[in-house]
Amino acid sequence: MATKMSIADLELLDVPSENAQRVAVLDEPRKLSLAYANIPEPGDGEIRVKIKYVGVCGSDVEAYRGTRQPEFLSLPARLGHEVAGVIDKVGPNVVGVTVGDQVTCRYVWGAFAEYIVCRPFNVKVLPPAFPMKETSLIEILPGVIHTAELAKINPSKTVLVTGQGVSGLVLTQVLAMYSPKALAVTDLKAENLRLASKYGATHTYQIPTEDTPTMDIVGKDFTDGFDVVVPCLLEGDGMVDALDCCATSARIVMYGCIGTCHKPFDFFKMHRKRVEIYSTEPRSDIDMRRFFQQSVEWVLDGLVNTSEMITHVVPLRDISRAFTLRDGVSEGSIHVLVDCEAEA
Repeated sequence: MATKMSIADLELLDVPSENAQRVAVLDEPRKLSLAYANIPEPGDGEIRVKIKYVGVCGSDVEAYRGTRQPEFLSLPARLGHEVAGVIDKVGPNVVGVTVGDQVTCRYVWGAFAEYIVCRPFNVKVLPPAFPMKETSLIEILPGVIHTAELAKINPSKTVLVTGQGVSGLVLTQVLAMYSPKALAVTDLKAENLRLASKYGATHTYQIPTEDTPTMDIVGKDFTDGFDVVVPCLLEGDGMVDALDCCATSARIVMYGCIGTCHKPFDFFKMHRKRVEIYSTEPRSDIDMRRFFQQSVEWVLDGLVNTSEMITHVVPLRDISRAFTLRDGVSEGSIHVLVDCEAEA
């Protein structure tokens, strides 16, 4: 039940009208611009969300780099799906959710804008007192919880998470609750590893470069590899590295590494090691909804921190800067939010 938002869905305006909203457009790789379009109206069974914050996700960064085709889109494209907002209008035959409800969204696209239309299925209502800044990251938790279930972690298992970006840090918080024998994590940034240690990682390793084989760094402590490996990087080449980190009869749960793969993947090595590989995308819409509900509960119960990794808030008018921050490994950026209500 994804909401497809492409340029074809919009009539861009040469001159903004009173009923216009700002929308960000990816014209080509690494080129973002702001355009104007009419504010959408909710149809039968639909709601409209006035957007406050949208997080810049790794999938957005891949589309921005031109290394991955955006889901459901073609260039020029609209990105953004980690939404915090408020329902400001409901269409006919909508029951339950109402105007004024504060919501997080799931499976919506094109949210670097001021408004988006979707269905009640795509939102979860949050208490009015819950901070809006901490809302958008709930969107990634369904995939994280599904990853944890597929991993089948218990106190006898050793676990490796490669990458401690936004999703990796959330993964570390969730996987730690399964009490693995060891929870090792890797990243390029020392600050991310500091947070990972706080969130439950038992072993942290700073990787000197993106091309450094992970086993060269972690192998001194885990000579036989790991029982569970969760690659949480963007590019597909991370799967080659993940396989090298597997112990015999291990399983890889692909939270990330679904981007372009330039290196050959050794299927015979996978066969010889008896490695199982799992995809984290929920098998059905009802599964996603169950994980979505659980995600909200865990955040409201204080089990998952969605605020500490927010490092930058950038207004929509500076959307290019938001992506530059998120794309780089400098300037201390981890999670970058775009404020879609900031003054034009």
